[in-house]
Amino acid sequence: MSEPTGRPEAWPAALLVAGPTASGKSALALALASRLGGCVVNADSMQVYAGLRVLTARPTAAEEAAVPHALYGVRPPGEAASVAWWREAALAEMARVRAAGLLPILCGGTGLYFHALTRGLSAMPEVPPEARQEARALLAAEGPAALHARLDPETAAGLRPSDSQRLARAWEVWLATGRGLAQWQREAPGTGPAPWRFRALLLEPARDALRASIGARFAGMLAGGALEEVRALAAQGLDPALPAMRAHGVPELLAFLRGEMSLPAAERQAVLHTGQYTKRQATWFRHHALADAPDTHSIHARFSGFEQLSESDRAEIFAFVDGWR
Repeated sequence: MSEPTGRPEAWPAALLVAGPTASGKSALALALASRLGGCVVNADSMQVYAGLRVLTARPTAAEEAAVPHALYGVRPPGEAASVAWWREAALAEMARVRAAGLLPILCGGTGLYFHALTRGLSAMPEVPPEARQEARALLAAEGPAALHARLDPETAAGLRPSDSQRLARAWEVWLATGRGLAQWQREAPGTGPAPWRFRALLLEPARDALRASIGARFAGMLAGGALEEVRALAAQGLDPALPAMRAHGVPELLAFLRGEMSLPAAERQAVLHTGQYTKRQATWFRHHALADAPDTHSIHARFSGFEQLSESDRAEIFAFVDGWR
């Protein structure tokens, strides 16, 4: 499906609802979709996978029935979803939503997804299967830290030594092309910003409120069937380097199922790791201009519903989005 064209002021509008894990993005997007006549389009890299509705905090079946939703649970956990795939899929959904007379509301905490829409995406080379297999084999044999040390300095500087999926991707690009991933991203033309007018609501709750929310949410996940989801995922015998196998809580609950730690210890570790991830999310949004952009409105409370907000807060949010389309 083709993207909109023409002058920027004539481009169609889309709303972004961004923020860290457990900040209440889905609740906010649901309320806005109901008020504005919108469709919530997933912009979370883990919620694209099927079979992990509880553990990735996907909207419930009742929420999906209340307003239209798109791109939730659409990928098998055995197939890694790339940023390029998501951008293409999201743009197709946005065009479909607009054709239906609805407002696309992109909701998630994956900064790279928002970046791919609002800034564009570098063109990347095709990687032959043998290079991909060699990179995964090296990762399994030596571990992510050793793979990080093998990368060119420019690429290594932009990747965490523990991010096995992106490290393997960077190494397979090097094997296939002899050029670092960072050089490709810097020099390749890729795609430009999507021809849409974006306005963003960024949730930035206080750290103590977010920590409490993460703990309460994970306890609710355990009560709601998270362990059964992980048991079913384990039965598929998937590569542990796949993104779905590294969703928050999956490695810890797998360790419990293998008898390597108690359930309370797995819960504590999952909550700790999720909290550490939210710090990285907040840092990403600060450093990639979304928080400071004039077309972004920041919400500093954890959001669970409009009823918790004052009338003035609600009016401020509505004034930011109403009449803009």
